[in-house]
Amino acid sequence: MTRILVTGAGGFIGRALCAALTRAGAEVRAALRRPGPVAGEPVVVGEVGPDTDWIEALRGIEAVVHLAARVHMLRETTTDALSEFRRVNVAGSERLGRQCARAGVRRLVYVSSVKVHGESTDRCPFTEGDPPAPQDAYAVSKLEAEHRLASVSSETGLEVATVRPCLVYGPGVGGNIARLLRLIDLGIPLPLGSVTNRRSLLGVDNLCDLLARCIEHASAAGAVFLASDGEDLSTRRLIEALAAGLGRPPRLVPVPPSWLRAAAALGGARDAYQRVCGSLQADSGKARRVLEWVPPVSADDGLRKTGAWYRGRPR
Repeated sequence: MTRILVTGAGGFIGRALCAALTRAGAEVRAALRRPGPVAGEPVVVGEVGPDTDWIEALRGIEAVVHLAARVHMLRETTTDALSEFRRVNVAGSERLGRQCARAGVRRLVYVSSVKVHGESTDRCPFTEGDPPAPQDAYAVSKLEAEHRLASVSSETGLEVATVRPCLVYGPGVGGNIARLLRLIDLGIPLPLGSVTNRRSLLGVDNLCDLLARCIEHASAAGAVFLASDGEDLSTRRLIEALAAGLGRPPRLVPVPPSWLRAAAALGGARDAYQRVCGSLQADSGKARRVLEWVPPVSADDGLRKTGAWYRGRPR
């Protein structure tokens, strides 16, 4: 492997990636907003934005994996969320790309999101050839960042590979998966026993493996890849696998999805219903064909491992 800078190294994916690359023999420099424990050589860069100084962090670096981003806020406080997403995710990514080019970095791997394609699928999984249809400020900013980095690549020769992952899970995960784990652990009955949706997920170990492949593989330069485990699951199956790792019974109550949909509409929670009961599938076949990538961990094993982590974490 090579000398690699990982931005957003203090986050859930960043910590896992730094550890995985270090185990693989890479020299890893971990870019952090503030000091903290991480595998590799830490470097504090502060907030990511249009004025971030990456010069010292990039010294001697051959490849960069750009994970740092402004993500969804559970309780958004700014009155102009899109401007703030653009400041960090768009202008901040362009700034990094241009400084990479000046520093002689060979390749930047940009971690975008499946959400640039939309929030749901009906009959067919998303593919890289589908027209983008971002539905919120976060997704809009990730797509705009892809375009800015493509322009930087065209102007400077910096190689850019883009990965659009599905929902990522694994030990250390937060967000909706962590909330679901808590409900299962508490033994709360969940009215999802009749849900037959299909959702693409991505284990963090599989994502780290794909990102390592994108750093090295010649065919990754200039390409965009959707990333998933390749084993689409219903919400019911997701809960069953997490519960197995937790050592808890999955308390699933069979409620007709039409009832859940009606209740969500009455309660103003259509978006929450879609996240839990809707389908969102992505075809990761391009990464398998072009990069000869095979996810090393099955979805079932990855979800069980996630449940076991939650069971064993400090209380």
